[in-house]
Amino acid sequence: MATIEISRLSGDFGFEAKDENGHSVLMDSSPESGGQDFGVRPMQMLLMGLGGCSGIDVISILKKQRQDVVDYKMIVKGDREAGKEPSLWQNVELEFHIYGNVDVDKAERAVELSLNKYCSVAATLKFAGASVSWKTFVHPAA
Repeated sequence: MATIEISRLSGDFGFEAKDENGHSVLMDSSPESGGQDFGVRPMQMLLMGLGGCSGIDVISILKKQRQDVVDYKMIVKGDREAGKEPSLWQNVELEFHIYGNVDVDKAERAVELSLNKYCSVAATLKFAGASVSWKTFVHPAA
């Protein structure tokens, strides 16, 4: 069982989350709701988790296919439900930017496999009702 420890470090809502290996992330609420901009908002952290989860999948799949990925970037955007509590992620859009000597069809298939089969964060968001869409861009090595 994964164990996360949360400690308050700053103001009312400035928390540090640590996993069992000592890795940490700072979190806070928005200034509009009493936070001090000490760290990432927890809901944005969920989008970060989606990007990390899918990124690990995509790079792993492409490495197994002997694709030469020299750089990788993602943009993750999300819209939350308006006027609801809790306000869940409603629409999530991802852009995958893969740099190197990579076959476009293999890159697109790797992304599809990640988001529809392997990434647990994507599955969690979809189960909660979020629409998850994506675009894949392959940029040749310079």
